[in-house]
Amino acid sequence: MKSVVFDVGNVLIHWDAKRVFRDHFESDKAVDAFFKEIGFAEWNLSLDRGRDWDEAVETLCAEHPHHADNIIRFRDNWHQSVSGEISTSVAALNSLRKAGVPTYAITNFSSSRWLESQERFPFLKSHFVDVIVSGDEKLVKPGKEVFELFLKRNDQKAAKCIFIDDSAANIRTASKMGFETIHFTPGTDLTKWFDEQGMAA
Repeated sequence: MKSVVFDVGNVLIHWDAKRVFRDHFESDKAVDAFFKEIGFAEWNLSLDRGRDWDEAVETLCAEHPHHADNIIRFRDNWHQSVSGEISTSVAALNSLRKAGVPTYAITNFSSSRWLESQERFPFLKSHFVDVIVSGDEKLVKPGKEVFELFLKRNDQKAAKCIFIDDSAANIRTASKMGFETIHFTPGTDLTKWFDEQGMAA
C-alpha cells in the first residue's frame, strides 16, 4: 500500500495573503505592487523557515517605514489569509483514512501559524501519521532536504509515496526524488483520482 503525503496550503485549506489587504488597496494589482516593493515572497518564506514573526515585522518595517501599517496588518490579521478548508480535498483525505491508507503532510508553515491553524481546522491535528512543518524543522520546500527528513523520520521510500502539492517547483523536487506526484490545481478531483486507483473507501 502506498502512503499519501499532502501539502496543506491551497491543497487542504485556502490560503491567499492578498485577502488581508483587499479592504486597504484599490486592487489586487496594487497589492502585487506592494508585495514586490517589500519583497514579500522571500520575507514570507523566511517566516516559513522559522524566523521570529515580531523580529521579521520590525526589520521589514524599518526597511519600508511608509508601509509599516500594512506590514503590521499582515502579522495581526494573518488569520484572514486562510478563508476555509478545501472541502473536496478534505473529503478525499477522510476517504483515504477510512480505507486505512497512511496519510502524512509536508508543509511550508511558520510554527505559530501552524498551531493556530490546527485550532481552526482540527483535522490538521488528527488526520496525519506525521506532519513535517517547515518552521519547526528550519527546512522549506522545494529543497530536497525537507523531503529527505520526511522519508528518514517515517521510514518511508519515495517510490511508495504519492505527494500532492499546488507548487510546480515542489512537485519537480518530489518527482526527481522518486515520489509519484499529483500537481494540485483548482480543477483537481482527488476523490475521483483515488477512486480510480482503488485507494478510497
